[in-house]
Amino acid sequence: MATRLLLSDAAALWQQQTGVQVAVESVGGLDAAKRVQAGEAFDGVVLAQEAIAKLIVSGHVVPGSQVDQARSSVAIAIKAGAPLPDIGTEAALRSAVVAAPSIGYSTGPSGVAIIKLFERWGLAQTLQSKIIQTPPGLPVGMLVASGEITLGFQQLSELMHLEGITVAGTLPEEVAINTIFSAAACSASGQREDMAAFLTFMASSQCDALRLRHGMTSF
Repeated sequence: MATRLLLSDAAALWQQQTGVQVAVESVGGLDAAKRVQAGEAFDGVVLAQEAIAKLIVSGHVVPGSQVDQARSSVAIAIKAGAPLPDIGTEAALRSAVVAAPSIGYSTGPSGVAIIKLFERWGLAQTLQSKIIQTPPGLPVGMLVASGEITLGFQQLSELMHLEGITVAGTLPEEVAINTIFSAAACSASGQREDMAAFLTFMASSQCDALRLRHGMTSF
């Protein structure tokens, strides 16, 4: 879901330049990987770099077709109008987490990294009763906007366009969580060459402005 808007805009630009339409379906990363593994006839898939690597090993995507697309950072959201927490340093962020009545995080690699951070801080047991993991495909920011979550952690690209929340910022440098999203042609595809051309286009400088628009960077 973190790449949903980037993919949509890139597909529209590709169609404008080439006349070739790319149909994009965005779901949670866990669901996307399962559907590719189940043999659904997708031409390509975009997931976190590590997830793509697993699909290569399992034979569900074409070896050598992987193209890194964007670097994405995890950010923190609060309800619109709420006081901004101090998250400028690791110590300040830890204090904000401890003080928050409720904390939300997503599935996927960023969620795993958040939990590992809490464990490194020695807070796993302390936070257990107030942590909410959203199901795949449900933006953490929606629960922040509704007031169910006080402090929400998710990819910046999934938070920055939502109404009812304020993005307090990305995690401080010493504990920053960055995900590299990659794309690859699926083994079930009958249009591997066309997909390879599109994936190369998406990774090119022609899409740099799109990445920035959606809170991501190139390499």
